[in-house]
Amino acid sequence: MTQIASIVYKPVGQPNPENEYLRLDLDDATLVADYGIEGDAKGGHHPDRQLNIMSYETLTILRSQGFYTEPGQMGEQIVIHQLDVDALQPGDQVQMGMDAIIEIVKPRTGCAKFEAVQKKSPSLVQGRMGQMAKVVVGGKISIGDPVRLVKNIPVSQ
Repeated sequence: MTQIASIVYKPVGQPNPENEYLRLDLDDATLVADYGIEGDAKGGHHPDRQLNIMSYETLTILRSQGFYTEPGQMGEQIVIHQLDVDALQPGDQVQMGMDAIIEIVKPRTGCAKFEAVQKKSPSLVQGRMGQMAKVVVGGKISIGDPVRLVKNIPVSQ
C-alpha cells in the first residue's frame, strides 16, 4: 500500500547545524496550504520549496551506496512508501491522508548543505533526490496514512 513512511521537520527558532540537517521525527503533522508543515522553519519562505519529498525505496538504494538515509538526513521532510516520487512531474498532485493535497513543483537538485552533510556530491544522486512540492490543500497527515496520485497534469512551460 502506498503510504507515508516518515515525517520530519525543523522547528522554528532552532539553530541550523553546519554539517547536518536539523530534523525532528513526527508521528503526525498538519500541512498548511501555501506554507508547508505547521511549525516548520522551512515553511512559507519559498513558494516552490515548501516540502521536500522522497521515496522510501530510493532511500533504501542510497543507503546501500553509502549515503546517510535516516529520516531527514537527505534533507527530505516526507518519505512515501511504494510511490516513485522521482517519476512525478511538475503539476502532479498527490493526496496524503484524508484531506491534504500537495503539488509537485520541480525535482530536488541538492546544494552545498547536502554535500556537507553527505560528504558526497549531489551530482551522484541527480534524478533520485525526490521532489520539491507545495501544499495546495491543508490537512492532518500521519505515518501510515494512504497516499495517492489525484491529478497528473503537466504544468505548461
